[in-house]
Amino acid sequence: MSLNRVLRRGIAASAALTATAVTCLLTSSTASAGAGAAAPPPPHAGFDYQIGGAYTPPAGVEVVSRDAGASPAPGLYNICYLNAFQAQPGAEGDWDPDLLLRDADGEVVYDGEWGEAVLDIRTADKRERIAAKVGGWIDGCADKGFQAVEPDNFDTFTRFPDLLTADQATSYVALLSAHAHEQGLAAAQKNTPQLAGARERTGLDFAVAEECGVYDECGEYTAAFGDDVLVVEYTADGLRKACSGWGERLSIVRRDVEVSPAGSGGHVRQTC
Repeated sequence: MSLNRVLRRGIAASAALTATAVTCLLTSSTASAGAGAAAPPPPHAGFDYQIGGAYTPPAGVEVVSRDAGASPAPGLYNICYLNAFQAQPGAEGDWDPDLLLRDADGEVVYDGEWGEAVLDIRTADKRERIAAKVGGWIDGCADKGFQAVEPDNFDTFTRFPDLLTADQATSYVALLSAHAHEQGLAAAQKNTPQLAGARERTGLDFAVAEECGVYDECGEYTAAFGDDVLVVEYTADGLRKACSGWGERLSIVRRDVEVSPAGSGGHVRQTC
């Protein structure tokens, strides 16, 4: 699966929904997809973010997020990371051609920063077909013994506002959370603070928030999810701000941008 979505926050912020838009989204929502159907991670627990490569968790860690291709850490609460809104680099051929988002010229739309083709969630039929494929990955997470899933790129619509909408993203992620619940797994909201208030519709159980400390967004997640928020920072300043404001309540870790395994060059892991 692809790595974290750092350096996108400025783009996402510029496309954030207004309070009025969020209100409209919520009032038009369908029934809940089943939030609370599975237990979220224990709040304020030791946390490690290992989506760039698995390694033995440090002492005191109770919650670990790992790529779907990895195995869970024995005896811990394990979150299974999935790239759910975009294709992996070079994996366009794994998808039916009509499930790849295309521009007005019929060309596949790419997230240029990561070289990932964007999935087309614009119709109910396509959302269901994409969710069926991702649902197979969720089944694999459950079979391996993970306790939760982390569907990444919920915020793709903010980068392609002329093609995708928040309503489409919300409808699609609700399908994923419902399937996760059917498998006994909790489902995380990944970033996208402007949609944290849509929790009843999305059915998401907790949040994984990158850089909410440095961007002063942690409160937007806690307003919706209480203390069920896992914070990942990538800078010393971000860690300082997150720990200062939320260190007594939330699980917070600083990782290097590449989230590299312990023992490799550039590996960074710090906590409050």
